[in-house]
Amino acid sequence: MGRFKSPRQAQRFPSAYDPINTMFRPGRYRLSAISYHHARSDAHDFLNDYALELTA
Repeated sequence: MGRFKSPRQAQRFPSAYDPINTMFRPGRYRLSAISYHHARSDAHDFLNDYALELTA
């Protein structure tokens, strides 16, 4: 449970983090190296664009 204050808080963190983790770790065994590189690059671009929208 680490430094979480309650078991509920410990469960909420992975449930919120999972979609982000899935976006940045796209099943390497199914992709060629170049496809994996493009998928990671697209994920970073998407997250950067989203962060800029939130700050604007």
